[in-house]
Amino acid sequence: MYQVVPGGAGGTITDVIPKQKHSKDTRPLVGAGVFGLVLVIAAVTAWCYYIASLRKAELLETQLLDLNKDGYIIRNRGGSIVFRMDFRSGTLDLDSCSKEGEMLSCGRTTDRKLNFFIETVRPKDTVQCYRVRWEELVPDIPVEHAMTYKFAHWYGGAVSAIQHWPISISGQQAPKPFVTSDIYSNRNAFGGILESYWLSSNATAIKINNSVPFHLGWNDTEKTMSFQARYNDSPFKPNPGEVPCAELSYRVCVGLDVTSIHKYMVRRYFNKPNKVPAKVMFRHPIWSTWALHKTKIDQEKLLAYAANIRKHYFNCSHLELDDRYTSRYGEFEFDQTKFPNATAMFQKLKSDGFLVSLWIHPFVNYDSENFHTCVERGLFVREPTGRLPALVRWWNGIGGIVDFTNPEARDWFSSQLRSLRSRYGVSSFKFDAGETNYLPWKFSTKIPIRDPSFFTRRYTEMAIPYNDRAELRSGYQSQNISCFFRPIDRDSVWGYELGLKSIIPTVLTISILGYQFILPDMIGGNAYLNRTDGNRVLPNRELYIRWLELSAFMPSMQFSIPPWEYDNEVVEIARKYTALHESIVAPRVLELAGEVLDTGDPIIRPLWWIATGDETAYKIDSQFLIGDDLMVAPVLEPGKQERDIYLPAGHWKSYKGERFDIKEPLHLTDYPIDLDEIAYFVWV
Repeated sequence: MYQVVPGGAGGTITDVIPKQKHSKDTRPLVGAGVFGLVLVIAAVTAWCYYIASLRKAELLETQLLDLNKDGYIIRNRGGSIVFRMDFRSGTLDLDSCSKEGEMLSCGRTTDRKLNFFIETVRPKDTVQCYRVRWEELVPDIPVEHAMTYKFAHWYGGAVSAIQHWPISISGQQAPKPFVTSDIYSNRNAFGGILESYWLSSNATAIKINNSVPFHLGWNDTEKTMSFQARYNDSPFKPNPGEVPCAELSYRVCVGLDVTSIHKYMVRRYFNKPNKVPAKVMFRHPIWSTWALHKTKIDQEKLLAYAANIRKHYFNCSHLELDDRYTSRYGEFEFDQTKFPNATAMFQKLKSDGFLVSLWIHPFVNYDSENFHTCVERGLFVREPTGRLPALVRWWNGIGGIVDFTNPEARDWFSSQLRSLRSRYGVSSFKFDAGETNYLPWKFSTKIPIRDPSFFTRRYTEMAIPYNDRAELRSGYQSQNISCFFRPIDRDSVWGYELGLKSIIPTVLTISILGYQFILPDMIGGNAYLNRTDGNRVLPNRELYIRWLELSAFMPSMQFSIPPWEYDNEVVEIARKYTALHESIVAPRVLELAGEVLDTGDPIIRPLWWIATGDETAYKIDSQFLIGDDLMVAPVLEPGKQERDIYLPAGHWKSYKGERFDIKEPLHLTDYPIDLDEIAYFVWV
């Protein structure tokens, strides 16, 4: 048996291995190793989170759009932010988001489920579009997005009582129904011509889908416009049997410049007229009885009015017999006291070369013989239960409003117009009103409508058989109604609130919304005593002349206060400008009118149309273009016989014969313009 001896050259061999003891000198090394291991784990974890965040960031980016939990931004190709939208309806849960192809979708906010997506669409090389949809799955929850407008100048939306170009926003307004309204009676409402479309100077446009129960608000402190969809406390209604879950859906498109992106949007999303109205409407003025005679018009006054037009050697597209030629509102027969022989009157006017149009409206007052007929036949808009007709108040009394969704009501109304045409040879009609504010807040129609403004659309369709010379003052998705659209009545004042200065901004706004056959209101305005500068019923003489000069460069002219109510000098100025309109303006307008059928491009254009990179051009609201080659700069302030004029770069010739061949925009300071002049420049 071998004896084990400790220590030998080969070491020791034992059957038990004793535990080793660490000395105090080795403990710091162990601690450092543990700490290093912790650092490695932390680094790996951080790297994983970093990679995940990169993947999430990549997920939430799509073709120049960056999405975050509170909204999104869009950049142009140069990297500059051109559009920002904030979500006010809730905060997206980004963990619920996924991306498939060009579709980025999310399924939750932080507290509820929803359907949300942004889809990138590139219809052409120069345009990038984004389809956005936020759909609530719980009834009566509104959807609200807030667009920041501080990055650019914005245009479009609706006409308003105080009209500026570009849009000028002041104060705060909670989102309210974006529907057609009479801004003469309600100065804070949206106007009678509107579309949910806006365009910016940085080549960005937004179009709200027509299916949205759309409400618009704003905040000038935050510099935001609020786009809201809701059914609660709203005149909008879901489809019958549909749960009232709100959906806000729209398209945002970005282009290379403001003109080209607008052309794309108009071609893609707007209706186009299918014909041009009668050429004589562009060449010769309309003469209305309203401002001169108001409701006191009668047979003798109408014949005298026509005789004076001929006596003073003026042309006439047609005479417009305005309110009130019937004994009660809602009747379609001439008041025999005021018009004892209407048949002979029309024959006399026809023999003298006059065509006559009649003022018409959608109301039947309760004292009219037709009121009982309409009640019995169910031709009126009804109260919400549908059992009884709804009484409405309008500026001429109380009555019912014809339900133009009802085929029987449309046929009845049309038959009355056909009767007037066949019996008297009436050429056409001035269709007044049509705005949704004359509907009850809660109402029902024969065919249910989701959007109250669709009532406006149905009313405008009544003008189609008469569109050669018809006139409308309201419009919604009505660009294909091929007749003249008239901004609502103007007051006989100089300013931006329904005055002379409002005309150019209003016409430019209507043009951007796709309505190109525009009839400005009567020269000099309505001439109401309480809405007239001074103490005369007639508009101020200087105001009248400046209004006349501006109207001569519009697609059509309309007199009501005749120039012979002033003096011979005013008559001569009127002759001069009706002749200038016929010889210089009308041929250009008619050529452009033919192009509208294909393109939808404006006839009356802002200066930025030909100067898209010119910051100053975006803000000019007192000059305009007819096409690309005729620029107009009227005097719009009292006591002025000069004005500053902004000429875009190019080759221009003034009405005085001056030549301006300029490579940079030019300011003409205090350019002299006599009272009987209007400054205009032709591209040469």
